[in-house]
Amino acid sequence: MSSPEIASLSWGQMKVKGCSTTYKDCKVWPGGSRTWDWRETGTNHSPGVQPADLEEVVKKGVKTVVIGRGMSEALQVPASTVDYLKKHGIDVLVLQTEKAVAEYNALAAQGVKVGGLFHSTC
Repeated sequence: MSSPEIASLSWGQMKVKGCSTTYKDCKVWPGGSRTWDWRETGTNHSPGVQPADLEEVVKKGVKTVVIGRGMSEALQVPASTVDYLKKHGIDVLVLQTEKAVAEYNALAAQGVKVGGLFHSTC
């Protein structure tokens, strides 16, 4: 199963190829995607992305995770979250969302088992 291409990104809107849903924030992995609902884990811009936000994507067997911190990089990614991924043998890239989407799509096109969490606003 390949990771789906992110077809479009603009402020507050993301589309994943093969999916009719328009996301504000989303999680993607080989074979799927869904809304990233911060309320599920109590995520906020600070302290930011928690290991609990990533568990679902990690369980999909990804080798790399790309995290998009938002258009203005307001979303924090604490060292503990990066450590969580590294302990699972997963490479992690933390980037501004437009750069993160470009990197994710490049990795997906190369056939890498890549997952991602993307914040499409601030």
